[in-house]
Amino acid sequence: MSITRCGKTEFHWGERTYVMGIINVTPDSFSGDGIPEVGPAVAQAHRFVSEGADILDVGGESTRPGATPISVEEELRRVVPVVERLASEVTVPISVDTYKSEVAVQALDAGATMLNDQWGLKRDPHLGELAAARGVPIVLMSNQREKGGYDAANRRDTGFYEDVMAEVTAFLRGSIETALRLGLSPEQIIVDPGIGFGKTWQQDIEIMRRLDELKTLGQPILIGPSRKSLLKMVLNLPANERVEGTAAVVALGIAKGADIVRVHDVKQMVRVCRVTDAIVRRSPR
Repeated sequence: MSITRCGKTEFHWGERTYVMGIINVTPDSFSGDGIPEVGPAVAQAHRFVSEGADILDVGGESTRPGATPISVEEELRRVVPVVERLASEVTVPISVDTYKSEVAVQALDAGATMLNDQWGLKRDPHLGELAAARGVPIVLMSNQREKGGYDAANRRDTGFYEDVMAEVTAFLRGSIETALRLGLSPEQIIVDPGIGFGKTWQQDIEIMRRLDELKTLGQPILIGPSRKSLLKMVLNLPANERVEGTAAVVALGIAKGADIVRVHDVKQMVRVCRVTDAIVRRSPR
């Protein structure tokens, strides 16, 4: 695969695994790490950079199952001040985790250089137009919640489809086609299978087992297994005690072709990536 440019940074796919640190500026994050105040969120970002994060992903709306959607105005209030501070204080790329083009515009104006769309352009195709116009990379995630994969009454994923990997691959192929039609180049597109979004925990495991099938799409792969419910079901542990489980999924994900890992525990996962890269990619870093 070719090189992806993100602001002043270049991602050389295949040489090593890149680590995306999660900055949740929400009061209701599933992982319990939400930091709605600007100062502490910026401090966490600086710590992540010092620990080796390659990208910072700032999100203002919780994506946990059953979370109450927030307004564009509230999301802007949470996200933009953090992005503005980080853009002037860190050198790594800043991604904004949003599916709303109104939020993305102002986040890019504030200094973000990457978009992370949890709906893969299915909710707001204007995100694709924006990424094309600004020349920034975009993560397109596969999200099955609108297909009936989420039981709102019981706050759980049902994952009714028979072949989850076929469903995910088809979703992402459609998202890529939309992105290209809107003017993005292939070098701007990153795909994410969407661990925990409309799938059962068993199907999340199946996705990780078959992750290398996504290589047929020809795009870099991002995975976000950090502290997710598949680890809860396997380990029966609270979110803040799933670091070892996350490490196992990250290592196996890299062996199956992951290029970026989106994580809460940056220091530990940077170490996991370096060791796994030394084995899988024969990379010393």
